Amino acid sequence: MIEAPREIELKLELTADALKRLKTAPAPAGFSVERARTRVLRSIYFDTPDMALRRAKWSLRVRKVGTDWIQTVKAGTGVRGGLSTPKESETRVEAPAPDLTRIVDPALRDGLWGLLGGAPLSAVFETEMRRTTRVFRAEPATVIEVALDSGEVRTLERALPLHEAEFELVEGRVEHLFGLARDLRGTAEARFSGASKAQRGYALLAGEEADIAPKNAGSVTFSPENDTAGSAFQTILRSCLDQIATNREASLALDAPEGPHQMRVGLRRLRSALKIHRKHLPDDRAATLDAQARDLAARVGALRDLDVLAGEIVASAGHSAPDGIDLERLRNIVLDERENARAVLRDQLRDPAVNALLFDLGAMAQGTLVPPDADDDTEDDKAAAALAAPVTAFAAQALEKRWKAVSRLGAHLDELSLEERHDMRKALKKLRYAIEFYKSLYKKKSVKPFLSTLKKLQDVFGYLNDVVMAHRLADLLRARDTVEGDDMLAVGFVIGWHERRAEIEWERARALWDDTRHARKFWRD
Repeated sequence: MIEAPREIELKLELTADALKRLKTAPAPAGFSVERARTRVLRSIYFDTPDMALRRAKWSLRVRKVGTDWIQTVKAGTGVRGGLSTPKESETRVEAPAPDLTRIVDPALRDGLWGLLGGAPLSAVFETEMRRTTRVFRAEPATVIEVALDSGEVRTLERALPLHEAEFELVEGRVEHLFGLARDLRGTAEARFSGASKAQRGYALLAGEEADIAPKNAGSVTFSPENDTAGSAFQTILRSCLDQIATNREASLALDAPEGPHQMRVGLRRLRSALKIHRKHLPDDRAATLDAQARDLAARVGALRDLDVLAGEIVASAGHSAPDGIDLERLRNIVLDERENARAVLRDQLRDPAVNALLFDLGAMAQGTLVPPDADDDTEDDKAAAALAAPVTAFAAQALEKRWKAVSRLGAHLDELSLEERHDMRKALKKLRYAIEFYKSLYKKKSVKPFLSTLKKLQDVFGYLNDVVMAHRLADLLRARDTVEGDDMLAVGFVIGWHERRAEIEWERARALWDDTRHARKFWRD
C-alpha cells in the first residue's frame, strides 16, 4: 500500500521536441539527477453511468505498472495555474478493476462510497503513456520527481495526443519545485496545463473541445477566525496566477478581445496585491514580481488599447457621423493595427520570460513567504509576525490606506490635471481591487452600496482615460504609408464627439464622487 495524503504536482504542456530535450537536459546548479527510467503506463478510468465522480471532481483509475495493477483515487482533480493538489490514495489491486475495500484512507473511502450511492462503476476512457521519470535531489532534503509523458488519451471513438511534464514534490519546499521547473525548462516552449489527464479524458468522452476560454477574476473567500494576512495574501496570489495563466492561453489561441483584457486585469490585480503586502515581505521577490508584471501588462495593454479604440471609441461614434465622414475606413485601419499587435503579443507571450514570471508567482503563492531560518529581532522576524496577524485587522488597514489615496485626489476633483485624473483612475482601481480581495470578511449588504457606487465612478474615469487615448488615432494614421485626406477628418470627428461626451461624463463623475465620499465606509464598522 502506498499513501500520499496530499500530493503537490506542477503540470506543463510541451511540444514533442521540447519534451525530448527535457529527457536529457542536465541538472540545474544545486541539483543532482538520478539515471532516467522509461516505462509504458496504461491507465483505465472508471465512473458511474451519470458521471458522479466527474461532477464531484474526483477520479478513480487502475494503472498497470510492470506486472502490478495500482488503484488510485483522487479528490480535487482540478488544475489551477498548472498546479494540482489533490488528496490521493494508491493501493495495489489484483485485477484491472476497482476494489474500493482496498482504500486505506477512511475519509477517501467513505467519501467515494457516498458519491457512488450504490451505482455501478465501468471503464469510461483510458490513457497510454510512455513515461520517462527523472528524480532530482538538492540540499536540504529536496526530492522532486519529474515525469515526462508522451502518449494519448482515448475513448472507444476518439484519441487525443498528449505531451506533458509533471513535476511532483516528494520532499522539500514548494519553492524548489517551481525553481527546478523554471531552470530545467530553460528556453523550451512550455505552458501551464489547464487540465489533468482525467479532465482531458472526460472532455474527450463528451466530444468537447479543449477548454480554452477567457477567465474573469475568481472570487476569494477568507475565514475571519482562521485566516492570517499571509494566508489571505497567498490565496489572492493563487487567484491572480490562475487568471493570468488561463488568459495567456486564451490570448494565444483565440482572437476574442476578452482574453488580453482579462490577462491585463489579472496582472493589475497581482500588482495591487503586491503593493498592499510589500512592506511585510522580507526580500526583493515582491519588487521583482511587480517589475515582471508591469512589463508584461504594458505588452498586453498595447493590444487591449487597440481593441478599445476600435470597439469603444471609433465604433461608438459611428451612429452620429455626418455624410462624408468614413468611420468604417478608420475602424478598419485600427483593426489592421490590432492584428499586427496581436501577432507581436503572441510572440511575446511565448517568451520564456513569461513562464519565469508564472513560476516565480507560483512559488510565492504556494511556498514560504518568510525564510524558515529567520532569526529573532530581524526584519524577517518582523515580517513573519505581520503576516501572522489576523486577516480582519490587516484588511481594514489596507482598505483605509487605499481610501485615503483616493480621497486625497478627490478633495480637489475640479482642479485635477489630466495626469492627476489618470492618477485618480488608478487609485480608484486599486481601491476596488482591495475591496474585491477582502469583501468576504464583511456583510454583503454593507459592502454592496459602496462597491456599486465605486464601480460607477471608476467606469467614468476609465472612459475619460479612453478619450485621452483617442488622440492616438492621429498617430496611427501618420505612421501609415497610405492616408487619405478624409481620414484626418474622421479622426477629428471622433475626438470631438468623445470630448463633448466627456464633458457630460465629468459632471456625472462629480456627482458620483459626492455619493462615494459620503457612502458608509463598511471596513470601519
